[in-house]
Amino acid sequence: MIDAMLSALSHFAQIEHILFLAVGVGMGLIIGILPGLGGIVGLSLLLPFIYGMDQISALAMLIGLVAVIPTSDTFTSVLMGIPGSSASQATVLDGFPLAKKGEGARALGAAFSASLLGGLLGAAILTGFVVIARPLILAFGSAELFMLAVLGLSMVGVLAGKSLPKGIIAAGLGLLLGGLGAAPATGELRMSFDSVYLMDGLPLVIIGLGMFAFPEIIDLCRQNRTISETGGLGSGWMAGVRDMIRHKWLCFRCASLGALVGAIPGLGGSVVDWIAYGHVVQTAKDKSQFGKGDIRGVLAPESANNAKEGGGLIPTLLFGIPGSGGMAVFLGGMVLLGIEAGPSMVGRNLDITYTIVWSLAIANVLGAGAALLLSPAVARLTTIPYGYLAPFMIIVISFAAFQATRSLSDLVALLAVGVLGVLMKRFGWPRPAFLIGFVLAANTETYLYQALQFYDWGFLARPGVLIILALTVISVLMGMRRQPENPVETEELSHSHAIKKTPQILFVGLIFVIFAIGLWDASQHTFLGSVFTGSISVVMLLVTALVLWKLVRGSPDDAANYDHEFDLAHQDHKPVAGLWHFVIWIAGMVAATALFGFIIAATGFFITFLRLKAGATWRKTFFLTVLAITGMCTLAWSLVLNFPGGLLQDMVDLPWPLG
Repeated sequence: MIDAMLSALSHFAQIEHILFLAVGVGMGLIIGILPGLGGIVGLSLLLPFIYGMDQISALAMLIGLVAVIPTSDTFTSVLMGIPGSSASQATVLDGFPLAKKGEGARALGAAFSASLLGGLLGAAILTGFVVIARPLILAFGSAELFMLAVLGLSMVGVLAGKSLPKGIIAAGLGLLLGGLGAAPATGELRMSFDSVYLMDGLPLVIIGLGMFAFPEIIDLCRQNRTISETGGLGSGWMAGVRDMIRHKWLCFRCASLGALVGAIPGLGGSVVDWIAYGHVVQTAKDKSQFGKGDIRGVLAPESANNAKEGGGLIPTLLFGIPGSGGMAVFLGGMVLLGIEAGPSMVGRNLDITYTIVWSLAIANVLGAGAALLLSPAVARLTTIPYGYLAPFMIIVISFAAFQATRSLSDLVALLAVGVLGVLMKRFGWPRPAFLIGFVLAANTETYLYQALQFYDWGFLARPGVLIILALTVISVLMGMRRQPENPVETEELSHSHAIKKTPQILFVGLIFVIFAIGLWDASQHTFLGSVFTGSISVVMLLVTALVLWKLVRGSPDDAANYDHEFDLAHQDHKPVAGLWHFVIWIAGMVAATALFGFIIAATGFFITFLRLKAGATWRKTFFLTVLAITGMCTLAWSLVLNFPGGLLQDMVDLPWPLG
């Protein structure tokens, strides 16, 4: 082992290794800043370039990119309310409110320093567990993995806010929509309605952007002012570093949690930040500021999602089992380089293993340092009037959504999920609970089938299952503790107008209909193909009916009881247009894309929006439109990505980028 460590250290004495590592970090910074792309896209783009490269240099590039994306994806999560990737969605809950208070630089400083700590701790844990982790991970069977998914669902109690029934229904809706497409046990197509697009289910990037980015863009468009309420940068990024130091033990706990979750195949980054966020809310004495700009709500998920990369490498390197989608692509890169994952990584290739581990640590230092240096400049975006930023954000999330399956249906799905997100925010329903349900749906169903197949119902008596069950019960009990103020919801409901019951009744009725459709669809399939979605539909129909009955009877506290329409009564700026005004604008953008293709539609949308809504001069409109379209074309060309086409492209052969 000593020889392997010395051999690994010798690689870092070579300037070539550090240079390739820096190249990977640079690419990771760019990919992470662009919403919706993430590690899978970034690693996929690197694979064609590593053919014929030296193994160590190629691995340095791949690790550099893997390490820094969970750091750089924080920019848009904090500054725009747009999740940079699935692993930064929880950061939006408190990071974006901090940016709106003029403390965007502080939030970024805290996030990047916590990411650095998490990344280093993840690498340290990986170093220590390279040899001893093998029997530990092999002890996790399908039964234990199912219970871990249930543990993740127990966080709904924390994320539900004041109304636990709303949290349960939101999570149930996420579970139902997560069950779209082929059933794991039988392959039967559920709730696809003969749509080819729905046969594979809804992509996670669509759900994340629709649930969080779409409603925030609509909200800020209505206000037509800067993102930051103070118009300044607040106390700066060094204050965020001091926040991390003050809450260092919280960061250590969440980083350890992130490394552990990352080491479990199948969970990965989509859920680790929510588990960390749930942990900090559960253990905090003062919960009143969560969801309104509590710095701990930034530190916890950011330290966890960087540490999970170190944990994710454990099953990837030792067993050839990717811990996440990004690790699956990394595993493909190892195959291209002629490196076989498995026991040999702690045998004859132990030096390569330690090179990977320590490259991960150095890449985290380089990435966090670069991001910290950039944060004061990038945070100034929050001082730009949102009327100028909105069209940029709309085409960016549209372009990011299109990369999910490269289908125009991606944009239609984004619009549909976005409208649902707008309604949930309008009535105070917990969107994080919905997302938790959606993320865990596939794993919960798959592991349940496997556990029953291997162990029958006796799996409930396995020691690991009982331990995780005890943790789940503790989580539920802690989550059920009621607080005077809502700890997590992203809206300040205390300022709501007089309650209007009719829109709320219609919304709850819509949810009831969705569950009824789920139950009807389940009745069309075999038992194994329908038991998951059918059971969820039955339970949720009962809970939704109870909420609806209490709402009709006049018990608003037990229902979806807030109709504040993104209430701005407590702000100096009044809405410039109605809630659905800007939804129609975005719908028009999608419709124009279907007719004329993305570039033509985006150009027309930019010009029209800047002139009519932002009040920009023709000179400024022309400059910003050319800047945006040129930037999008450069991005697409450099990353070899396509733009959505429309009816015009089907009829006429147009040159790129119009065709």
